[in-house]
Amino acid sequence: MNERIIGQVKRVNGPVIIARGIKDAMMLELVRVGEVRLVGEIIKLEGDTAVIQVYEDTTSLAPGDNIYGSGMPLSVELGPGLIGTIYDGIQRPLEKILDISTHFIERGIELPSLDRSKKWHFIPATVKTGADVSAGMVLGTVQETERVLHKIMVPPEISGKLVMLAPEGEYTIEEVIAEVEHDKKKIPLSMLQRWSIRKQRPAAKRLPPDIPLITGQRVIDTLFPLAKGGTVAIPGGFGTGKTMTQHAIAKWCDAEIIVYIGCGERGNEMTDVLTEFPHLVDPRTGKSLMERTILIANTSNMPVSAREASIYTGVTLAEYYRDMGYNVAVMADSTSRWAEALRELSGRMEEMPAEEGFPAYLPTRIAEFYERAGHMVTLSGEKGSVSIIGAVSPPGGDFSEPVTQHTKRFVRCFWGLDRQLANARHYPAISWLDSYSEYLLDVSPWWEQHAGPSWTTDRAEMMELLQREVRLLQVVKLVGPDALPDSQRFVLEVCSLFKNAFLQQNAFDDVDRYSSVEKQMKMLTIILTYWRRGQEAVRRGVTLVKLKRMKVLQDVVKMKFSISNEDAAAFDKLIARLERGLDQLESIYV
Repeated sequence: MNERIIGQVKRVNGPVIIARGIKDAMMLELVRVGEVRLVGEIIKLEGDTAVIQVYEDTTSLAPGDNIYGSGMPLSVELGPGLIGTIYDGIQRPLEKILDISTHFIERGIELPSLDRSKKWHFIPATVKTGADVSAGMVLGTVQETERVLHKIMVPPEISGKLVMLAPEGEYTIEEVIAEVEHDKKKIPLSMLQRWSIRKQRPAAKRLPPDIPLITGQRVIDTLFPLAKGGTVAIPGGFGTGKTMTQHAIAKWCDAEIIVYIGCGERGNEMTDVLTEFPHLVDPRTGKSLMERTILIANTSNMPVSAREASIYTGVTLAEYYRDMGYNVAVMADSTSRWAEALRELSGRMEEMPAEEGFPAYLPTRIAEFYERAGHMVTLSGEKGSVSIIGAVSPPGGDFSEPVTQHTKRFVRCFWGLDRQLANARHYPAISWLDSYSEYLLDVSPWWEQHAGPSWTTDRAEMMELLQREVRLLQVVKLVGPDALPDSQRFVLEVCSLFKNAFLQQNAFDDVDRYSSVEKQMKMLTIILTYWRRGQEAVRRGVTLVKLKRMKVLQDVVKMKFSISNEDAAAFDKLIARLERGLDQLESIYV
């Protein structure tokens, strides 16, 4: 990096610095401030003055200190070695920093994001020298982990004639593995790329979000499905289970790559993530979950500017793997802390505040972030996706605050966490009254093909029952349950069964923590069979007491624990026993 002096410090206001004498600088340029070389970024230019946000502690900086320009924007390094690494908000490798410093990150520390000395086994593609290559074309592959085949691609802004392609062998990420001729200039290419974090990586085409991201969580997959390439917000107050819901999705969803961004969360919570993730076992391979995960840790006591940059860092890494044809899930925990960082920086820059002190451009920034999700045809013709699952932490659980409200405008799926459910130890505490999914019509054909043709109607019937339960519970509060006829009390009984036997899920139980598509459909079918046959039995005179005392009902309640995903025959036997029991009851009243 060729640094040159572009100006001097004029004023220091926390992480915001006013610079004077600025020359030969550009907007969003990466700079180094002072002799300690603190990392910063130019966010405003006016005449010969500039506003710089610094991503480190500015203690001891003083007016007159030099500012060094890099001539390039704040960027991330892309290449083999990203998977399994823990970074901070501006992609500094935390584990390597720990090896050379104390338990605190020293200011001005500069380490490469990717290992320069490690050699990777490069296998060239079948493309021949002299052929025309375009942006995104695959030049070769590297086995990054057991599960991830890393594709070495032509950078998005380069195309031309392939002059040289290295033979199979061991190379570092900086060694030249190809040369492309463009406008009579030879451009050397290595495995290492750089990309500005605030610039979306290009794709050839956006595809409709018609394939669901299967999470194994029944309340999500069956009631409020998320499509691959979709966006979802998980708002909830303190202790309602946002982080645990994201952990469950990260472990069990069918995305090939996970990017987990701890944005402004408490230090002890991020410590749990950093210590637990390496020990989590990927259920599909039996290997460590870190073999398909990138962690970005930016705790609440780290510099506020780095928190603002962290989600852009994470989504840029996700787009890079999407371009290889992978489905990537981004966990942003939490976007509220990111919005608070925007508010603090905006206040220090003395900008006009909008609602609750947030900057007027908050909705624009939220939209820019979530718009980077999508199911795409990549430049190389592959299909890949970036799904964004953003946690929101509204103060006091108030969903009417600005971050939650603006986020709802730009996401198509909303999993609202309910304090009462969490207090009752009903997890996941996703409210079936406040939540919704606009991907339902898009993914219904997939579900009908893979789960059964009745999936859409069965789900709609169950949701309608839950809505009826709400209205009946309002009556019960006034007159008590005994005033209701058996037909209405049976609605309450079936909804209670559905909530306990289907929606509630135990993340610590070996059988219940993940439900396959087939198991979810079988469980829903059994509960709806009980409802349909039961209401017919009530009409024929069978009492609710008799229906509730059926012995098979205890097995229905326990089926989520007792029947594994692979044992479809056990579900068929259970539904046959249920129907026999209902037949016997009805025969008495015929």
